[in-house]
Amino acid sequence: MTTIRLTAAQAMMKYLAVQMNEDGEPFLAGVWAIFGHGNVAGIGEALHAERETLQTYRGHNEQTMCHAAIAYAKQSGRRRAMAVTSSIGPGALNMVTAAGLAHVNRLPLLMIPGDVFANRGPDPVLQQVEDFGDGTVSVNDCFRPVTRYFDRITRPEQIMTALPRAFRTMTDPADCGPVCLSFCQDVQAEAYDYPNSFFAPRTWRFRRPHPDPVETDRIAALLRSAKTPVIVAGGGVHYAGASAALQAFAEKHRVPVVESQAGKSALSWDHPLNLGPVGVTGAASANTVCAGADLVLGVGTRFQDFTTGSWNLFQNPERTLVSLNVAAYDAMKHGAEPLCCDALVGLDTLSAALGDLAFEAPSASLKADWFARVDPLTDAPDETGTNALATDAQVIGAVQRASGPDTVVMCAAGTMPGELHKLWKAPRPGAYHMEYGFSCMGYEIAGALGIKMAEPERDVVCMIGDGSYMMANSELATAAMLKCKITIVVTDNRGYGCINRLQQATGGAEFNNLLKNSFGGEHSAIDFAAHAASMGATARHVGSLAELEEALAAGKSVDGPHVVVIDTDPYPSTPDGGHWWDVAVPEVSTREEVQTARKAYERQLAARAGG
Repeated sequence: MTTIRLTAAQAMMKYLAVQMNEDGEPFLAGVWAIFGHGNVAGIGEALHAERETLQTYRGHNEQTMCHAAIAYAKQSGRRRAMAVTSSIGPGALNMVTAAGLAHVNRLPLLMIPGDVFANRGPDPVLQQVEDFGDGTVSVNDCFRPVTRYFDRITRPEQIMTALPRAFRTMTDPADCGPVCLSFCQDVQAEAYDYPNSFFAPRTWRFRRPHPDPVETDRIAALLRSAKTPVIVAGGGVHYAGASAALQAFAEKHRVPVVESQAGKSALSWDHPLNLGPVGVTGAASANTVCAGADLVLGVGTRFQDFTTGSWNLFQNPERTLVSLNVAAYDAMKHGAEPLCCDALVGLDTLSAALGDLAFEAPSASLKADWFARVDPLTDAPDETGTNALATDAQVIGAVQRASGPDTVVMCAAGTMPGELHKLWKAPRPGAYHMEYGFSCMGYEIAGALGIKMAEPERDVVCMIGDGSYMMANSELATAAMLKCKITIVVTDNRGYGCINRLQQATGGAEFNNLLKNSFGGEHSAIDFAAHAASMGATARHVGSLAELEEALAAGKSVDGPHVVVIDTDPYPSTPDGGHWWDVAVPEVSTREEVQTARKAYERQLAARAGG
């Protein structure tokens, strides 16, 4: 056996550089890095050595570097991923939130935080948090509950088992999620004689598990006995590349399709069987069909509370729940009849089992009525002689009119996700990128950067509120540095408008959400356009929707990030559609508004219990 002597960090990076996907591309498209004393000497030197085969990107915050990597993986359909390395202590902990985001969304992410000294010679080292009752604990143990695989590298030879396990996790369709390899900083620099065979290129492929024949027969029988089935399309449709299979299934058997946030764009918005978004932020057309459905077939969905209206949406007492999902954990939720398999293979297999079975298609008027009610909300208003602030719906309409077939609209938190779910018309799979599994404020700008890196030919538009912008804007500077052309539309409603409305809806007084209702908020005077320009973006504050459309058109010739800021009204949202969401209202309060809200809340709880 021939060997090569390398440090553990050098061996790790050499291994990472030759792991391929089945398309013949490196599975890892690069490594995001912020160096500190816990990774600069070992990992930093190793990345420099592999810089011709493994690109290193410099970010400005560990969490947002991870967000960019996660968005890259999501937009790549999990076919590629990225790695992120940090120093120990605060740098490592900054990645924990992003790990949770990747875990919830079932997305591959390789995190390599530095760790304490394995030999404990300088114990406690700078930025080490000591556990008074357990000498083996470091802050990196915080990654354990939010990763799919965790390992601590305390000897250089351990990477020979840890790395294949990491890639197995990231490329397994059922277990896919974030990996943390906690790398002790002294071990990074230790040398070992590694077998040359360890660095032979390897191809990793996503398996397509086929359904169990007994499960297939069971689900086919349930469908044959159904009268009003509906399909809930989730993110798994996109991950499996199953949009065409979903369309073929729906058309052959005339089953209406509704879309979760993650599943939106699985069918084009104008497909007659696509009844639109479902659940709390859903369309009346979709929710009406779901309320009466006697069989709900989830395809690649986690059945999150927003999708199910906190399990108060499916009101038919004869309703049967079926879950086609590659992960057994998701396939068995809420007592569902499972069809545990890949979405593409499962839909094709189930369709063959059903033969020529076709249901009565839903009335076309459901969809027509929905758009008749909401299209006027996105129309360009007559602004002559008015000083009214724009609504989020109107901003969406302006962006929609400026978009084309190559546009990817993306968002994550605040008011916009609900409005986009209801109102955005996605023309093709992948045209809508929403991180609503974790709904993590601050994902947006870094996420837009990751999307553009994954699909540089696309027109990427990031919709972000002023609150999310303030939480995490640092990767705007990275986008400018990389001359990454993304469009960022900042809707400034001067606070957390979404939660302010929720606060009022649950009987609460307006408090600490909008700046005007926050202590000292009257002194706030943030110039978002000036801030964006200071980081290298082309930026403009517009005073009307007409100016917004002009700015979006002008932005098409901008090189690098283009930021457009518009003031919006924090109060209105789309009044049509939607469904109840379980947000617990206090049982006891001196405020009459809370008491009224509590009574309404208890009626909804009773309705769910009865269903």
